[in-house]
Amino acid sequence: MRPSPISATVDFDRDGVQHGFLKLPYSRDDAAWGSVMIPITVVRNGAGPTALLTGANHGDEYEGPIALFELARSLRAKDVTGRVIIVPAMNQPAFAAGTRTSPIDRGNMNRSFPGRPDGTVTEKIADYFQRVLLPMADVVLDFHSGGKTLDFLPFCAAHILPDKRQEAEAFRLVRAFGAPYSVKMLEIDAVGMYDTAAEEMGKVFVTTELAGGGTASARTAGIAIRGCRNVLAAAGILGAAVDEQPTQWLDMPDGDCFTFAEDAGLLRFLLDLGDRVEKGQVIAMIYPTGRTGLDPIELRANRNGLFTARHFPGLVKPGDCVAVVAEVIDG
Repeated sequence: MRPSPISATVDFDRDGVQHGFLKLPYSRDDAAWGSVMIPITVVRNGAGPTALLTGANHGDEYEGPIALFELARSLRAKDVTGRVIIVPAMNQPAFAAGTRTSPIDRGNMNRSFPGRPDGTVTEKIADYFQRVLLPMADVVLDFHSGGKTLDFLPFCAAHILPDKRQEAEAFRLVRAFGAPYSVKMLEIDAVGMYDTAAEEMGKVFVTTELAGGGTASARTAGIAIRGCRNVLAAAGILGAAVDEQPTQWLDMPDGDCFTFAEDAGLLRFLLDLGDRVEKGQVIAMIYPTGRTGLDPIELRANRNGLFTARHFPGLVKPGDCVAVVAEVIDG
């Protein structure tokens, strides 16, 4: 396979703090010899584990970039044993545009792995992570939130894995992160995911969903900043104690957690995030908007649990995920 076209302006093996870029040549109308410049920070101090920290895998999710730009600004090499690689805006074109997918090629970074060195811009970035950055890492923390289309209870999560030692270490770091909720997470579409790429390499992978709506609150940004440092401390990289926080464990064991719209219209929720839900209970209604006088369509929960995520915009289309209900479990 041909080498990646991306070059790094940092030296991953040099001790100290380095701020630089992943530079991807990109010829376009306004810059024939232009480049996509992805900010990166490397903090290294001798031998030890490596953590790869990423945000803006989807460009309209902001808690991760806030936490990682802050960490890149404030982390000192003397406080680290090993190496921390910080990429606050993994899909930089999408982040700059405030969109979930790249405005260049409409690429969804989290469905583009393993990528291609001769592919689209998004595929080239994914390929660089697949072949260069992920192999360096022991621990991967990839921040997500709901973006412009979903809103979540703020949680940290990991996946059930065939390798139970790998799984146990991931859930240990989830607990250390200290989000208000901790989730054993089911993905409804895991093909091409960054998560899957990291886990198949044997990496300890942790992710989040920290609210949403295409913005970040003081509360959720604070959860991200504290959780990031907690993961580094629990992994033995940051010389600090874990700031332990209470958390409620949730499980998303199967597809019954999800409720989808089959009709378009105006969405009205009958419950708020964090409310208890019973199987068969009406969670939301969709009002047809083409004419008045029509009855709304009822959407019901498929299981008992806690209302964990909801569709964010007021209008919904067929196939949209409207609600997620997770089971409450012991940690």
